[in-house]
This record gives sequence, structure tokens and C-alpha cells, in this order.
Amino acid sequence: MSTFDDRERAEEARYALDQETQFKINARRNKLLGLWTAELLGLKDGDAEAYAKSVVIADLEEAGDDDVVRKVRGDLEKAGIVRTDVQIREEMARLLPVAREQIINDIKG
Repeated sequence: MSTFDDRERAEEARYALDQETQFKINARRNKLLGLWTAELLGLKDGDAEAYAKSVVIADLEEAGDDDVVRKVRGDLEKAGIVRTDVQIREEMARLLPVAREQIINDIKG
């Protein structure tokens, strides 16, 4: 019976690690999206970093990516920059493998 228990604990630990890694990947993607948006908004250095952090925080409002898309689109619209939800989601999709690679390299490094 203890072999089964050990296997179950190992699976639970692996699942928790996978969930944590996915959370980190999504947060990194959102940071990269924030930096992309900051560039469109003409923000530099510390202001760009602060904006990127606000995009990461926006993702904590609700499950899924809608809150992030809504924030980015709204901030761009306020600045007179038009980007559709589709364009923002395409950028998110482009940035996801970049974020994944960065996080995996951080874990390995």
C-alpha cells in the first residue's frame, strides 16, 4: 500500500509543480505583453516596467485572459491606439513560447 501512496504523493507534487510553472509562464507572457504595450504607448525604462507589472497584476482579477486583453485594449484606446482583441490575443500567442522558454531556462539555470 505504501508504494501506491508514494506514487500518489509524487503525482500530486508533479501536478503542483506543473501548475506553478504554468502560472509563471503566463505571468512572464503578460509581462512581455505589458512591455510590448508600453512600447506602443511610448513608455520607457521604469515606466515601461511599472506598466508591465500592472498588466501582470490585471491577470489576477479573473480566470482566463479576458482581464488582460481588456486592460491592454483599454489603455491603448485611451492613448488613441487601435488594437483589436484579436490582435492583442495574437501577440499573446506569439509571446507564449518566448515566455515558456525564458521560464524553463530560469528553472534549469
